[in-house]
Formats: sequence, structure tokens, C-alpha cells
Amino acid sequence: MATKRVLFTKEMKKTHTILLPNMLPMHFKIMQEVFRHYGYRTELLENDGPAVIECGLKYTHNDTCYPALLVIGQFIDALQSGKYDVDRVAVLMTQTGGGCRASNYISLIRKALVKAGFPQVPVISLNVAGLEKNPGFKLSLGLGKRVLLGVYYGDLLMSLVNQCRPYEALLGSTLALADKWVARLTAEMKSRKHANYKTARRNYINILKDFELNLPRTAEKKVRVGIVGEIFVKFSPLGNNHLEDFLVKEGAETVMAGLLDFLMYTVNTAVVDRRLYGMKRTRAAIMRLAYKFLHKKQLDFIKMYKENSSFAPPTDFEKTRNAIKGYISEGVQMGEGWLLTAEMLELIESGARNVVCAQPFGCLPNHIVGKGMMKIIREHHPGVNLVSIDYDAGASPINQENRLKLMLANANRELREQLAAEESTADTTPIT
Repeated sequence: MATKRVLFTKEMKKTHTILLPNMLPMHFKIMQEVFRHYGYRTELLENDGPAVIECGLKYTHNDTCYPALLVIGQFIDALQSGKYDVDRVAVLMTQTGGGCRASNYISLIRKALVKAGFPQVPVISLNVAGLEKNPGFKLSLGLGKRVLLGVYYGDLLMSLVNQCRPYEALLGSTLALADKWVARLTAEMKSRKHANYKTARRNYINILKDFELNLPRTAEKKVRVGIVGEIFVKFSPLGNNHLEDFLVKEGAETVMAGLLDFLMYTVNTAVVDRRLYGMKRTRAAIMRLAYKFLHKKQLDFIKMYKENSSFAPPTDFEKTRNAIKGYISEGVQMGEGWLLTAEMLELIESGARNVVCAQPFGCLPNHIVGKGMMKIIREHHPGVNLVSIDYDAGASPINQENRLKLMLANANRELREQLAAEESTADTTPIT
């Protein structure tokens, strides 16, 4: 039986608090302020831990995709906390129109809310495909442009935190500096004057210089560990049991592609569909222009990195796309599709030869393009250290950490051997 849809009305925009699931904390804190600027009363959820998982298990089928279970659990745990007036609250979720959970979350959330006793709570679909509309919520061009600025800023801060935190001279200084910039950027998002690319470019350069010049770091070498996987489990501390924190604590530097890469991959799918299958000429033409726009911005970011810091810039997405030649087709688009394979290859080629593939247990698309591609990747790149970690409500964190520790033990041994070889070579080089 279909669950009756509750619309988010124009009146609700003034009275209801919209709860946002938390996938990328720095990105979403900035984006939250964008929604507030446009008159939406939003709140980014930060509830975490076993209670969230238990809520998800209670109100969804136990075979439901783990990220869906976590998002539903986070929503319902928040509604049951007593913190909100449940008659004046709504929840928001992205919906891409693609296969798998990217489109099915909305109906799953509605069913779970009814089961949990909250049938009056509207579920808002955030999408650009016209899948669902609500009278009280509109994704305008201005809002979309500011959300995109949030992606740019969030990717930059995430990259710099990953490159600095393992080497910080003062414990906690990296996150403190990042928090300072998040606060400043969220304040700027309230201003019409500062929400433009010219200001974003200036902020980008200032952030790079601030991290470069004002954050003392050690010169030691550490194992670099790339993280790829299903988008929620890859990015969300809730979804991956705080994977990045664990790796940093164990003495590694984490490396991840940003959210912009995923957006470019999503936009590119329409172009590929037109090329391979002759589908939707007009949509493909629009998406081709969107891709060129995003790619131009990415090239500008790479240039700013190189001109204003010593940090490793993001990889040109065209290079990431080309990495899959001989491995997998761009027609493989379910879930994270070919992008997951491409990210593994790009990480290896950039020197991060230790890669964790984080995936929901039983997620068929990601097992195929992640774990399923590891054999051929190892054949073409001997010595790479690839490990797939399944995340699920029934998975043991201890087993996950033990597998990661084994990977790190091998990686650290190889690093010690490499450093010893370099030192030996330096000692025997004749002085001229």
C-alpha cells in the first residue's frame, strides 16, 4: 500500500524546521546557512552512535541499504528525542533520479516515518530532475549557485584538513583552523554581496595561504591511504565508523576526492547516455555545458593550489575519467559506477598505493565496481595495497579495525624500507 504523501506547503516554510542528514559536516554546515538565507529554518543533525542504528533497524527492513538505514535512523532518533515539535518539523533528502537508493530513499523515509508514528512529517525531495515538487520548497538558481559555493569551500577545507592533520605540530590545531573558516564562510553566506565566484576565489586563496603559513607542521613522512566507496559510507563519519579519525590516529594521511568530482560524474552521465544510447539530446546538451562549467572551475582551483601553496591540488577530472580506459566503461553508471574504479586508479597513480574501499554490505553495484575490480587493478599495479571494508548494522567494528591495522602494518613496513633505501642511496652518492 502506497504511503500518502504530505506536502511541504508555503505556510510550513514559516513554521517548520527542516532536518538535514549529515554526510559531510563542513560542507553541510556551510550549505545549511544557504537554506537559512532563503528563508528555510534548517538544522543539520549531529546525532550519532548505536541509537541511530537501532532506530534504523527498527523502522526499516533489515535488508535495506545501510546508508538508507542510517539516514532513516538519524531522522527518527531526532524526532523521538523530544527536541522538536513533531507537528512543526520536516525532513529533507536528495533525490537524483538514478538507480538504487538515489531515488528510493524518499519512499523508504515516508514508510519509516509512518511506522514510527510520525505520518504528519513532510519529506522534501531535493532534486533537479523534477521528480517531486512542494509548494513551500523551490530549488532556485540563486540557491543552487550558493550550494555550489558550499561544495567548493567544503572540498577545499576537507582536502587541507586531510593533508595537515597527520602532521600538525599542535594537536587539534588543524580542525580549529578549519572551524574558524567554516564560521566565517557561513557568515558570508548570509550576505548577498559575498555570495559570488569572485569572492569565493579570494576566499579560496586566503584559505590556502592561512593553512600554508599559519599552521605549523612536522616534516615526517607517513603512509598515505586513499578512501573510495559508496558516497555516504565514503564521506560520512556515521556511515564508516569514523574511518578518517581512526586512520589518522594510527599514523596515516587520508586522501579523498571531493564532492565536486561526484557532481561532475553525475552531470556527465547524461552526456554518456546520449553518446552510447542516443538518449535525450536536449538534456545531454544542457549537461555538457554544465560539465564544461564545473570542469573550468576545477581547473581554476588546481591553478590556485599551485600558485598559493605547496599542498597537493585536486586531480583534473578529465585525468580521472581517462584512468578507466582498458578497465571499465563509462556506461557503468549504477551507484558510484565507473567513478569508484577511476578513483582507485587515480589514487594509485598519484602515489597513494594503499586504498580502502568502503562499501555497504550487499551493495551489488559497488561490490562490482569496487571489490570486483581489485583483481585486475592488482595485476596492472603490482604491490598495491587494496582492502575492501563492508559496513553494515551487523558488522563488527573490531573486525573492521583489525583489517585496517593489517593493511597499515604492511604499508608502514614498505614505507620504512623505502626510506631506508633512500637514505642508503644518499649516503653512497659521491660528493662532487
